[in-house]
Amino acid sequence: MKKLILGLLFFGFATHMFAQVITLSEVRIAVNYKYLDAVDNMEAAIPVQMLEDKVGLYDITKSELYSDEYDTYTISFYIPDGKIVAVFDQNGEILRTVEKFKDVKLPDDVVKAVVKRFPNWSIVSDVYRVNYHHKKEIARKQYKITLKNGDEIIKVKVDPNGNFM
Repeated sequence: MKKLILGLLFFGFATHMFAQVITLSEVRIAVNYKYLDAVDNMEAAIPVQMLEDKVGLYDITKSELYSDEYDTYTISFYIPDGKIVAVFDQNGEILRTVEKFKDVKLPDDVVKAVVKRFPNWSIVSDVYRVNYHHKKEIARKQYKITLKNGDEIIKVKVDPNGNFM
């Protein structure tokens, strides 16, 4: 019995000696959390979300362009589907953005609204625009959709919830 207790005690200490040390990756805190909250749209296309995240996490103070003598910095971010032009202040906070993406996947609410209102029309192209301003802390989002029915072509504007403008 003594050997069993000593064996279990030894085994208990031995397992703690070989415990692994796990190092966690560095945590980045976004300075531009207001921008990320304002443009957050889980229904937006993946390329749009990825580029907006890149803009929100961009740190102008660590850029080679950074200098204390300038008050604002205008930085352009490009992908094949679109672009974002962001204005940063000297502390790295986003003051405003203008975003434009062409032919991105439309949210379900937008597609349903367009099909319901224009049943015999087909979607030819779309443009997703976002305008953010830091004082308002909201982003104005809209889809400009080109519809075609035979020889007729019309353009409509829809918000991300499917409401026509």
